[in-house]
Amino acid sequence: MGIDEYGGGQGPHPEVLVVTTNDVPGFEVRQVIGEVFGLTVRSRHLGSQIGAGLKSMIGGELKGLTKTLVETRNQAMERLVEQAKARGANAVLMFRFDVTEAADVGTEVCAYGTAVVIGPRA
Repeated sequence: MGIDEYGGGQGPHPEVLVVTTNDVPGFEVRQVIGEVFGLTVRSRHLGSQIGAGLKSMIGGELKGLTKTLVETRNQAMERLVEQAKARGANAVLMFRFDVTEAADVGTEVCAYGTAVVIGPRA
């Protein structure tokens, strides 16, 4: 797996800036829109489960599951950005991920944060 296959995040000039901090240096919050989230639930692929079971006996990274989780997190983040954009935000503050098991059939990934409108500090 190349670095692009197990990374995430935004490019250099996103339409909606997503940060894990409470503020953005040099900018001020002009309007708080409210909580936004992106949610996805992924089922486990039978082949990857078998491979993961075998790999767990000998140790090492479960690359198929790693790639699936990265894709899932990226999809949840994309959905969060789309929701923020649709509500008029240009930034999401206090961004977080929450990952849980979904009734033993898959993994639920929720990306969430606070949608805001920011502008340069006067």
